[in-house]
This record gives sequence, structure tokens and C-alpha cells, in this order.
Amino acid sequence: MQWDLPSPYILPIEVAASAIDAYGHVNNIEYLRWIEAISWQHSAELGLDLARYRDLDRGMAVHRHELDYLAPALADERLELATWIVACDGRLTLTRRFQLCRPADGRTLLRARTRFACIELSSGRPRRMPAEYVAGYGSVLVEEKDVS
Repeated sequence: MQWDLPSPYILPIEVAASAIDAYGHVNNIEYLRWIEAISWQHSAELGLDLARYRDLDRGMAVHRHELDYLAPALADERLELATWIVACDGRLTLTRRFQLCRPADGRTLLRARTRFACIELSSGRPRRMPAEYVAGYGSVLVEEKDVS
């Protein structure tokens, strides 16, 4: 697979019939579900799962999503979604990049990025990232390069 950045964390996806919309391709909301799923899986791999978030009373909440749909995905296709952490200011924000590819032809179907802000779960207010977040997320930080 031709990934935009090195060392991706990858989620294999098989497109279910339930993901297909009236136009005959994957509905836009499914891409967001997949982005959420891979974000949680990657975080858990780094030791920062929901239980740990609750223990620390901190969470990374979506501030902004940007999705560029490049080609449709269809029922029963096997896809791979990759993610990278490309920015972590060590205080409040973290940015992930995503690339969805179809291995059968190597085509990139979607590129996306999500900016997260650290919040205190008990109040919903912005709060500084715990050192554990900075260390965990920072350990897989990848230098971003332009792919346009």
C-alpha cells in the first residue's frame, strides 16, 4: 500500500451492506464511524483507552473534522484505514491524519484529519493534557508532509 506517511496504524475494514446509502456507495457517516473506531483502537494500543481516560478525568474531544472524499467505497470491498498522529502541542491539542485505501487497486478513497482538544470529562471544560497523554501520543508522532 502506498501510504502518505510512514509507520501507519491500520484498521482493516470490510464494507457491510448496511453501510451503503441510496446512491449505492458507502454513506458519509460510515467514514466518521471508521475514523472514530481507529482513533480509539490506536489510543488503546498506546495504553490510553476509555478506562484510562476516566481514571485521569481527561479525554480528547473532537474539535474539527476535515474529510476529503476522493472515490466511493462499495459493498463487500475490503479496505484499509490508516492513522497517524501528526501534531501534539503537549498542552491542549492533538491532530490525527487518516487515509482510506482499497488494496485491490491501491486507490486512496479518502483523506481526513481530525483535531482534538483535551477536556476534563467531569466538567467538559478544556484542560491541559496529562503528562501520560503527551508521552503516549508523542511517542508515535509523525512528521507531516503535504500530499496534495
